[in-house]
Amino acid sequence: MSVDRRSVLRGAAVGAAGVGFTAVGAVPTLAEATPASRGGHTPFPQHRPFPPLLDDPKGLLALPAGFKYRVVTKAGETKLKSGQPTPTLHDGTAVFDGSRHGTYTLIQNHEIGAADPLGVPPIEGTVYDSGVGAAGGCTVISVDRDGKNLGEWVGISGTITNCAGGPTPWGTWMTCEETENKANGTTRLKDHGYVFEVWADGKTAHPVPLKALGRYAHEALAIDEDRTHIYLSEDASGPNGTFYRWSAPRGYRLSSRSWQDLQNKDFGTLEALAILGDDGKPIPDVAYLTSAQLLRPFRTTWVPVPDRDGATTSVRKQFTDGQITRGKKFEGVYGTSKGVYVVNSFAEGGTADLPADAVPHDGMVWFYNYDDRTIQLVTYFPENAAALSLDSKYQDLNFDGPDNVTVTPWGSLILAEDGNAASHVLSATPGGPTYAIARNMLNDSEFTGPTISADGKVLFVNIQTPGITLAITGPWRDYLG
Repeated sequence: MSVDRRSVLRGAAVGAAGVGFTAVGAVPTLAEATPASRGGHTPFPQHRPFPPLLDDPKGLLALPAGFKYRVVTKAGETKLKSGQPTPTLHDGTAVFDGSRHGTYTLIQNHEIGAADPLGVPPIEGTVYDSGVGAAGGCTVISVDRDGKNLGEWVGISGTITNCAGGPTPWGTWMTCEETENKANGTTRLKDHGYVFEVWADGKTAHPVPLKALGRYAHEALAIDEDRTHIYLSEDASGPNGTFYRWSAPRGYRLSSRSWQDLQNKDFGTLEALAILGDDGKPIPDVAYLTSAQLLRPFRTTWVPVPDRDGATTSVRKQFTDGQITRGKKFEGVYGTSKGVYVVNSFAEGGTADLPADAVPHDGMVWFYNYDDRTIQLVTYFPENAAALSLDSKYQDLNFDGPDNVTVTPWGSLILAEDGNAASHVLSATPGGPTYAIARNMLNDSEFTGPTISADGKVLFVNIQTPGITLAITGPWRDYLG
């Protein structure tokens, strides 16, 4: 997630920045969103805007009036139950109702690529690859309803570059390794680039790779409502990655025991996305589409992956040009009962990762509809130089680099920025503009892992570097409901 960040200002913006038109749930058509009276009215539903952000006297987190935060964990300062310090580089996170009344449980990734003084300690029974030492993995955190830390422990260790992932319907977390590193006989005794399932009870651990989901630079995933498909994103370059779908064998439904079946790399089918143009052929890259296509449904097809384990050739390189649809930085993924959201963080012009005749952008959010098998662009940030400068007078109105995404209990979206200059947590409401709901005042690190409790009371989010988890409380329903 934190790789491939832009460090130079780019050309002038195309259109207005910081405004994303978003469709949530069933994704209403323009006709459905248009009110009966058109006289002076917007064709999109209106939502109450968040108040302006107020600077934090402690210099950590700017929030709107009426909201407050609490630090849950901080790398190197808070402690695990085993006595070691909290690991660094907090990333993808999910929140579940805790086993005790009045508590929540967080499962959190740590995007650490090699042995580190603040790596995830290799606790016996949780280790996948003993060669990597204290590197990536997941911790589990118990908190009360105010975000007070009640204890943190290791859920999985011996993995690397644990970026994002996704919650399962049965209350576990699937953590994704954003790497393709193979075993080297010394610092890596096993191949990496897999998905692993992580339990929250502090007792259960099965640190085995789910090879059926492929070996590549995984970012995030979502399981569909009927438990027969898993949708997965890939953050990779040279060539760009894509969006994948795993499908269960006929008559099979995913469950808490599926980790045993998913160890088999040939179990089910893995396919890559192709978005079809008007000519019926795959659009080569998502960056050929712009805000001019907002909410327009495009037909899709799925192309089988020849060798999902990438034994000799990386999965994304097994497809010929024009066979699938690629995209720069496929990132956050989150599922609903109707479909799944997936994010492209940005694509800058003048690079090998963007086709010469495609359009640079500062972020795209897509919605794939399960029933219709179509995909729609629902939020679009045009390329915008103002979003890349801390000198921008209106920095809380200019956004770039959406990354993690989550859906609130009311159907609206929350996005975490991984761009340049100011970093924000954003709300994107159905059919309306995008608002800043928090700003990092500590440093220029990205926000990661936004996740909101099922009761809508607490938003948890991380500042990746140095590694801080925050619990934000306030009148969320008033602005997101």
